[in-house]
Amino acid sequence: MNGKAALCRAEERVRRLERVMREPAVGDVDELYVGVDLGTANVVVTVVNGAGQPVAGALTPARVVRDGLVVEFLEAIAIVRRMVEQIQEKLRYPLERAATGIPPGTSVADVRGIVHVVEAAGLDVVGVVDEPTAAATVLGVTEGAVVDVGGGTTGISVLREGRVVYTADEPTGGTHFTLVIAGRFGISFEEAERLKLDPRRQREIAPIIRPCMEKVAAIVERHLAGQQVDTLYLVGGAVSFPDFDRVLEQRLGIPAVRPANPLLVTPLGIALHCLAGR
Repeated sequence: MNGKAALCRAEERVRRLERVMREPAVGDVDELYVGVDLGTANVVVTVVNGAGQPVAGALTPARVVRDGLVVEFLEAIAIVRRMVEQIQEKLRYPLERAATGIPPGTSVADVRGIVHVVEAAGLDVVGVVDEPTAAATVLGVTEGAVVDVGGGTTGISVLREGRVVYTADEPTGGTHFTLVIAGRFGISFEEAERLKLDPRRQREIAPIIRPCMEKVAAIVERHLAGQQVDTLYLVGGAVSFPDFDRVLEQRLGIPAVRPANPLLVTPLGIALHCLAGR
């Protein structure tokens, strides 16, 4: 699938997810599968039906993960449980089976910790998928590289003929952007986070965090050295910043595409991973 077609497919699915996060599709619940994305800045729960269509979802800002690792287990469990219960109440249908996402290269012990959070919240974990690969599922990518810039890390997956042939993950993400903004303006982390997320100010502060964008580009360039990649697919909330795609294109000389709401691509792909094991 070429870049333009993949982007259109992703945006269509993500737009539906955005709608059902506001108003769940109550009548479309023949069988349900859950995706739990424990991110550095947010916990996102998505729900798809047996046809892979989004039917519900929720997002809660949280600081329970650092650099891809759960650091606040009890709080993480409480947040996921509360989100799942709220979605169940709206759908009037039980949520039982779930998948969860991990940064590429996560150790076995850390994977167990993430799975423990989801299971302790009352869900049966039927799959674990690395985050860039989850994004590739939504995008329909069979060739190219998915770059997932989350709150704490940048994950990379290279795909050839529909198979993941290389994955990597390194610290640097949206949290680092926030720290730079806080230092530049002499404000608290919380104030800097609000400033970063304000779409009216993003164009103004983009030059301030450009060095962070360039660091992400350098990470991607290093991991793609020697790889034959013709398109970069950008996902994760941090890539929403103006000109992020251009920064990567200029550094790597490879076209970069991103969907309208890149934050929701990976969480949706995590839920879709449940269908792979049926």
